[in-house]
Amino acid sequence: MSAGRSAEGREVQIPLQQVAPSLAPPLSLAAQIAPPPHRQANPWPPSDPSSPQGVPQACDRGFLPLHGGFTDHFVESPEAKYCCEACRLVLCQPRQTECGHRFCQSCISDILSHPNPVCPADMEPLFKDKIFRDVCCHREIMALKVFCRSEANGCQELMSLQQVPDHLNVCLYFEVPCPLGKCKERMMRKEIPDHLSWKCKHRETTCEFCMTKMALTDLQKHKETVCPAFPVSCPNHCSFSSLLRSELSSHQHDCPKAQVSCPFIRYGCSYKGLNQDMREHESAFAAEHLRLMAARNTTLENKVEDVKGELLERYKVLPGLSSRLSELESHNEELREKNRQMEQKVATMQKLMSSHSEKLLEVELELRSLRLVRDEVENLRGTLENVRTRLNALEQGGRSGTSTATHTLASLETQLNRHDDMLSVHEIRLADMDLRFQVLETASFNGTLIWKIRDYKRRKQEAVASKTLSLYSQPFYTGYFGYKMCARVYLNGDGMGKGTHLSLFFVVMRGEYDALLPWPFKQKVTLMLMDQGASRKHLGDAFKPDPNSSSFRRPAAEMNIASGCPLFVSQSVLENGSYIKDDTIFIKVTVDTSDLPDP
Repeated sequence: MSAGRSAEGREVQIPLQQVAPSLAPPLSLAAQIAPPPHRQANPWPPSDPSSPQGVPQACDRGFLPLHGGFTDHFVESPEAKYCCEACRLVLCQPRQTECGHRFCQSCISDILSHPNPVCPADMEPLFKDKIFRDVCCHREIMALKVFCRSEANGCQELMSLQQVPDHLNVCLYFEVPCPLGKCKERMMRKEIPDHLSWKCKHRETTCEFCMTKMALTDLQKHKETVCPAFPVSCPNHCSFSSLLRSELSSHQHDCPKAQVSCPFIRYGCSYKGLNQDMREHESAFAAEHLRLMAARNTTLENKVEDVKGELLERYKVLPGLSSRLSELESHNEELREKNRQMEQKVATMQKLMSSHSEKLLEVELELRSLRLVRDEVENLRGTLENVRTRLNALEQGGRSGTSTATHTLASLETQLNRHDDMLSVHEIRLADMDLRFQVLETASFNGTLIWKIRDYKRRKQEAVASKTLSLYSQPFYTGYFGYKMCARVYLNGDGMGKGTHLSLFFVVMRGEYDALLPWPFKQKVTLMLMDQGASRKHLGDAFKPDPNSSSFRRPAAEMNIASGCPLFVSQSVLENGSYIKDDTIFIKVTVDTSDLPDP
């Protein structure tokens, strides 16, 4: 983290970034030769060393080692501070422990997976929440000079470790797979043109018969099975020795050696023979063919007569059916008319019922008002009787004691007003004490804040509409006589994260015991968004306060300038994950109190 200021002058903590370019296999020759597009640096994923999110992303797997540190050939032998305490290789995604030793991210994850993990350098116990990313060391390692990874193939280029992925995307000596995909061979990038032109079994070629383009491995099968211009022989072994495959179907009808049936097969002739013998058969059996046709014709004439008889019978029934159909149509029309009349009656009844229901409602309302008037009249009668009684009593004994009664009434009113004023003062003091009791009841004195924010959707809409831009948490303390602090959140983002991220900040407040505490504030601060799902993949970030920042000096006002992360978590990650349940989110802020002296 590094300190900066937002557009409103508030100091923020900006996460450092690392380059993690993709090394996906090339898709074409043009992609192999063309230089890669500009890549923006990707920040480290905010995860614990042992969480699945700490594993290198898919786009980094070609550059980052799967386990352990970098094995590249460095121009100068790396210093010992750049080597992992476990694998002794150059650190990959370095993590620093509480005891000051550095490990690769994968190495520390292996160590933490064992029960009661300890540092192999000094056997000190290790804790997940005490291990943090060493951004400075990572930046220095990525700046170290290395030889190209294709040095064994002849590349003499030198570059920083950070530039290796970009160089490998254009290095002519880097081994890559065949761009056609089906070929399993690997070659140097400079050998790709020659491979695609002469060596690859899957290179594109053209059929010399039909001029269709296809892969070389498919050419022979294409010729033997589907090529329309490929020369083939007649399957009947006739005088035509070579035919185009596309002409073979039409040739079968005229081939003299083809086996065919007699054209009069539909009339009963069962002869089958060669095409060249069919004319001789037709001439020799012409009389037989005529006899078969005559017999078929006689059969058809008999069937026609039978059909005519059936039709005449049906014609006789048609007049009766027609009259019956007319009767049904007239009856159907009568039913439609009756149905129309019934619908009109139903509509009229509905209107009557509606009007009656409105009248009944009006009567009910009038009855209610009459009951209220009757009750008021009864109350007025009782009040008038009481007034008459008191007037009679006053008329009888009021002439002699009028001045005394007036004085007594005035003193009673004065006492009543004084009691009302005292009651108001007591109510104000009671509300103030209730508020202080609620704050003390929810306050934490161990340096940890669990902040529950309800009604997330409503508060987010108020932030978007600029009604309530930010929310403050209840105060929490590092001890009963320690620092007083709180958290501040912008649900719609602030500064660089406005509209796209949730922004989270840490605030040092003025406390009652600030004169006894060391300043500036130097304790490590961890900000975390709690995952309410079963996986518990909390999102967090941590930073050490800048001693020169005004945000961590002794507060002169009620609170200092907020400091934290304007890009803490994107809105899409927050709202699509399991961080919001029952319209509520939980934010945790932890302040390291292990090295805090007693006041």
